[in-house]
Amino acid sequence: MSKIVIALGGNALGNSPEEQLKLLEHVARIIVGLVKEGNQIVLTHGNGPQVGQIFLAMDYSANGEVKTPSMPFPECGSMSQGYIGYQLQQCLQDELERQHIQKDCATLITQVLVDPKDSAFNNPTKPIGRFYTKEEAQAIEKEKHYQFVEDSGRGYRRVVPSPKPMDIIEKRVIKQLVENDTIVISVGGGGIPVIKTDKIELLEGVEAVIDKDRSASLLAKLIEADTLLILTAVDKVCINFNKPNQKKLDKLTIKEAEKYMRDGHFAKGSMLPKIEACLDFVKNNPGKKAIIGSLDKAEEAIKGTSGTTIVG
Repeated sequence: MSKIVIALGGNALGNSPEEQLKLLEHVARIIVGLVKEGNQIVLTHGNGPQVGQIFLAMDYSANGEVKTPSMPFPECGSMSQGYIGYQLQQCLQDELERQHIQKDCATLITQVLVDPKDSAFNNPTKPIGRFYTKEEAQAIEKEKHYQFVEDSGRGYRRVVPSPKPMDIIEKRVIKQLVENDTIVISVGGGGIPVIKTDKIELLEGVEAVIDKDRSASLLAKLIEADTLLILTAVDKVCINFNKPNQKKLDKLTIKEAEKYMRDGHFAKGSMLPKIEACLDFVKNNPGKKAIIGSLDKAEEAIKGTSGTTIVG
């Protein structure tokens, strides 16, 4: 039996709960296919668009005519974990039932420890929420003092800090569920970022979004997974992306990946964090592998006939 941590992208989950549910029905069929092959699955997912939508709705409501209590950003993150996990869990349970497979599935609200002195808090880079025109972004920036960046030619999005994950608070519970052969959905959205306060090390949520691929890599290390599978919009990692000499890569060694990173082949906002997460996993886990591939070819990626495999 192979233990696989799978990271799903938040941008691949649609623009509304209704659209997301339909997309997750497709995801569930693919995941259950991997379960039928005898694999043990732990899932995590992004939440950049979803947590942004929740925060905007809460902010709008708190400032509307009928005022509701303002909702802190970490609590919005936990809401996104809950509703994405609920829909994914339900779709998986339905598909397991259709295929007459007796297996439990559980979503765990997960906190991830970060360093309060992480330099990311002084340099917000993680896009969240909807896209705005330049004029809309400037108006909101002036009113609410949020920071915005242009995102891949699609418009402007708010950015928040993205600190590095240091530890997963609920790691022992996750391990117990995995040992009981449960399909676990955890560390959603990279986990709810928390810090330990100075005096007695109590946990406290902070306004940030952790990169889900980095958290997936940490999760894979902590549960001693055999494979880290990062699912994205492309079948394989490319060098010279979108250029006449574009080349798809079937396999990457650590040295090759580091050279391509130095040469600037991987974009900061898309492929670079995925490569970094994979390298972090394989460097610290000799003999294990990381794969970057597309959702629709997840089974082929595990078998080595699709995707890009990164090895030591």
